[in-house]
Amino acid sequence: MAIKNMRLMAAGMAAAVLAMWAQPSAAVDFTNAAFVRVASTNTSIPVGHLDFSRSRPAECQANSVVEDAATLTEGNWQQLVSINAHYNQTIIPVTDQELYQVEEFWTYPTNGYGDCEDFVLAKRRALIEAGWSPSTLLIAVVRQRDGSGHAVLMVRTDRGDLVLDNQESAILVWNETPYQYLKRQSQAHAGQWVDMFDDRTTVIAAR
Repeated sequence: MAIKNMRLMAAGMAAAVLAMWAQPSAAVDFTNAAFVRVASTNTSIPVGHLDFSRSRPAECQANSVVEDAATLTEGNWQQLVSINAHYNQTIIPVTDQELYQVEEFWTYPTNGYGDCEDFVLAKRRALIEAGWSPSTLLIAVVRQRDGSGHAVLMVRTDRGDLVLDNQESAILVWNETPYQYLKRQSQAHAGQWVDMFDDRTTVIAAR
C-alpha cells in the first residue's frame, strides 16, 4: 500500500480514537469484548521465542511492575501509529527459511529483512524505549484463515487490545482482525505464555 494511503488510514483511525477520548474514562472493564480472554495458568512457549529467551534472557524475565492496561492518550496513540508505520515501511518481509535457512528463528531485523516475529520484536522494543510498560506489549501467536501461523503485537490499553500487524497498516482492536488468537505472552513474565480464548472462531471460518 502506498505511504500516502497508509497515512490517510492512520489519520482515520486517529479520528476514531479521538472520538473515544471524548467519552468520559471509567474503570477498565476487562470483560468487554475489546479485551481477549486469557487462561489463568501458563501454556507452552513457542519454540522460536524459547530460543530467543535463551539467547536474550534479560528480555524475557518477570516484569518488575505489571500495568494492567496502558491509558491511551493522543500522544501515545501517535507513538503506536508512528512506530507501527515505520517498521511496516522499512522492513522487507522474508521467511526465516529464505533468510537463515531454518524454519523458525526469532530475532531483531537488523539487516532490514525479517518475518512477522521480527517485526513484532522490533516494534515492542521501540515502544519500550519510548516509555511503554513491557507488561502491556504482548507478542501473540495467531492462525490465519489459510491455517498458517502468524505473529502480531497486542498492546493492552484501557480502550481494548490493539493489534500492530505487519500485514495491515491500520491498528485495529483484536476482534476486528481476521485471525484466530491462540496464545500470547504473560503480562507478569515476558518469558511465559498464556492461552487465549477466541470465541469468534466460527465467525472467522465462515467469512
